[in-house]
Amino acid sequence: MAVKLKLALFFALLAFSTYAQDSLFARRVVDTLTSPYFWGRGYTKDGVGRASRYIEGQFKSYGLQPLSGQSYRQEFIFNVNTFPGKMDVAVNGKTLKPGYDFIVAPQSVGVKAKATLIQKDSTHFVNEEHHIVVSLEKKLTWSVEQGVADYTGISIDRSSLKELPVTINVDIQNKLIPDFKTANICGIVPGTARPDSFIVYTAHYDHLGGMGANTYFPGANDNASGVSQLLSLAKYFAAHPQRYSMVFIAFAGEEAGLLGSKYFSEHPLMPLSNTRFLVNLDIEGTGNEGIMVVNATVYPKEFNLLQQLNTQNHYFVKVGSRGKVANSDHYWFTQLGVPAFYIYTLGGIKAYHDVFDISKTLPLNGYNSLFNLLVGFSEGLIR
Repeated sequence: MAVKLKLALFFALLAFSTYAQDSLFARRVVDTLTSPYFWGRGYTKDGVGRASRYIEGQFKSYGLQPLSGQSYRQEFIFNVNTFPGKMDVAVNGKTLKPGYDFIVAPQSVGVKAKATLIQKDSTHFVNEEHHIVVSLEKKLTWSVEQGVADYTGISIDRSSLKELPVTINVDIQNKLIPDFKTANICGIVPGTARPDSFIVYTAHYDHLGGMGANTYFPGANDNASGVSQLLSLAKYFAAHPQRYSMVFIAFAGEEAGLLGSKYFSEHPLMPLSNTRFLVNLDIEGTGNEGIMVVNATVYPKEFNLLQQLNTQNHYFVKVGSRGKVANSDHYWFTQLGVPAFYIYTLGGIKAYHDVFDISKTLPLNGYNSLFNLLVGFSEGLIR
């Protein structure tokens, strides 16, 4: 009896050790991808290029094979408006800090001017001569645009000003990059019994990049967290091949309009009709309030499998259900009839598309539960 108890304790400690190591792995990935070196994984300072090469190196180190040919990279191009240089704004004589006190609209054209602002309504102020539009906002969120407008939009955190904006001194530089080259990173663990059938995991690795020379958007939850889960699964299944082939795709261009996944869906590197299921991972850094499953109502059988696994193992307090939504990289595959879920975590931090989405405050408290749920889901799909 004592020997059995000691063996049980040994295996319990072994399981705990693996659990802790996996959590540390995820934290290292998020810390890495949100560091200044990757500069928000965007379109200045080679941020998205550095991120692509990092993920490619990880796939190779785990033993994944390229999904097609000799390269992990599926390259494509698109136009993108960037802000690599000057990002100076002063309102009513007060210098404002990029990202914290203001953001520039991503479609903005550059401008250098000293101007007076005319109030148009309770939140909008304009200078028609220099085509400047200022808005007061409760929260600052940024995005990516493929084109350039004929005005400069500046959103200001209303708490950063004591008075309504009357004067503005601005020096903002933009640069439209036509045919910006980037790549989806694609790897595969061949199946042991049915290598021509696929279970696919995806996550986008791009984020917003930098706004000016000194401010970048780290993108911890969106979507370094999803990449960390993608890499964890790739590492696990590389060491534990399944009957079906396991495919792992890190998409670029998501923030510019789901461009990487659209390109892959139009130029697939494998027969999409042979996909047993695709799971897209985007915003995976919390989980204390459960997870949400997009397309759950479209694929009730597979959703029931997720629920059963969760009930048996007590992973999350809730596995929520949504219908078809075009809110992440699963969408183009759904449009083609490829069975797919988009899973994201619930609760925790509210930082989103801002400078506060940092690794330090990202709890990753549902990371291990989601990893175990997805491993069980993958194995359940092919039984």
